[in-house]
Amino acid sequence: MLTFDAIELATLPIRIAYQGEFFFIMSCKEDYPKNIISFDKQIELLESRGMMIEDKVLAKDFLKNISYFRLQGFWWEFQKDKGKHEFHEGVRFEDVIQLYTFDRKLRLLVFDALERIEIALRAKLVYYLSIELGQWWFEEPSNFRTPAYHKEVLAEIDKELKRTKEVFISSHHNKYGNSGRPPAYKTLEVVSFGCLSKLYSNLHNNVAAKDRIATEFNLPKSLFMMSWLKTFNVIRNITAHHSRLWNRNIDFPPRSLHVTPFPFIEIPSNLNSQYHGLSCILFVLNKVSRGHSINERLIGLFDASDFVEMAEMGFPSDWKTKEIWA
Repeated sequence: MLTFDAIELATLPIRIAYQGEFFFIMSCKEDYPKNIISFDKQIELLESRGMMIEDKVLAKDFLKNISYFRLQGFWWEFQKDKGKHEFHEGVRFEDVIQLYTFDRKLRLLVFDALERIEIALRAKLVYYLSIELGQWWFEEPSNFRTPAYHKEVLAEIDKELKRTKEVFISSHHNKYGNSGRPPAYKTLEVVSFGCLSKLYSNLHNNVAAKDRIATEFNLPKSLFMMSWLKTFNVIRNITAHHSRLWNRNIDFPPRSLHVTPFPFIEIPSNLNSQYHGLSCILFVLNKVSRGHSINERLIGLFDASDFVEMAEMGFPSDWKTKEIWA
């Protein structure tokens, strides 16, 4: 067994954590080499790296309210040497803020779209599955493929039921007691998009409503629905946490939909691109939110933002000719 001399440990910049029969060596927080610097020093640092800052008072205000760390995800694209953090000639602080503002507007539009999809998913899970399996279908282990996964989801549901301040939940408990969960049409109103996705994906494939719900989203099979929900949840979490979206690759790309009678796009070479993800969102939205204007609003945002390289989002040069984007 590995042992350490007490005197040696006292001189090392480490912490020792014990777990079971093993010791783990972890660096001390004090070893982290970077310190917080003042807003004025942040501005000086950016200027030393080649960024032009004409209005330092305004720049300081943005740094106070957005933060250096968040903004650096947007000035990354403006650097000619990312190792040394040196900027291309002529890059202005205003250029970074302009890109940041574009991304914020994009996130708001995408969140609007995903909210509509989430509400539609919740409605269909409640309706079709309650008709087929009863109003407490989400509780019954036999309806699900993986018992352990189902148990985890139920724990997540219980956490949300305990945390929620919704009157219809407290009224239900006041009338019927606290010993059981409310039926699906009440319970599923307080759970997250991710939880809804997990419930759907874990359903047995012989549950008829599973494929039926997929067709309600213009998708041929539940395999597509499971994949697309995972993608949508990733994008939703990015927008909900106000993280950079515009040129970010999606970790879990949607399953490729090569054949469909409905307007879509040719499958792009980069399945992880925002172009692919946004096109999938529009495809589903065209079914569950007829008459929406998300595509027009996205096009309006892109047209007003000629400083954005659409290719970095995976958009081909002829993207506007695609029927789904028309």
